Amino acid sequence: MNSKLGAQKDTAAWIFQVWASFILATSATAIGIFYLPVDPWVKGFMGMGLTFSVGSSFTLAKTIRDNHESQKLLSRVDEAKLEKLLAEHNVFE
Repeated sequence: MNSKLGAQKDTAAWIFQVWASFILATSATAIGIFYLPVDPWVKGFMGMGLTFSVGSSFTLAKTIRDNHESQKLLSRVDEAKLEKLLAEHNVFE
């Protein structure tokens, strides 16, 4: 029944792997920027780029998820309307 409704739960291992890879990638990039042998304003510019890239990635992921979920809901509503219409239509009348 849950699969028909689209309820999917990620495993704890998957959630851990996603968070670990995010933290590792962001930390490694930030440390790389910190130890870069350039002027502080260049490091600041690159740090701002990292910050905006991470923020826009979260925004993009949320927007894609929201659009996907809204399409699933609309298709379920359309399916329910069609089932109701078919249930009300009796070919033997």
